[in-house]
Amino acid sequence: MDFELRSDYIPLCDLLKYCGITETGGMAKQMVAEGLVLVDGEVELRKRAKIRAGQVVSGEGFSIRVV
Repeated sequence: MDFELRSDYIPLCDLLKYCGITETGGMAKQMVAEGLVLVDGEVELRKRAKIRAGQVVSGEGFSIRVV
């Protein structure tokens, strides 16, 4: 799926919530804390990591390309 970025960046946990990967921000934060989210193929443990255009956020069953 593609996510159109409307500012310089979006926090990782917000991106997961907005794209419907998790139902709540709390679930998104837990998912990141458990090491279940990859940013550009690397495990990302920072819940508020700044995701910018050109990056790919993925995990089991999903892939989000930020444009």
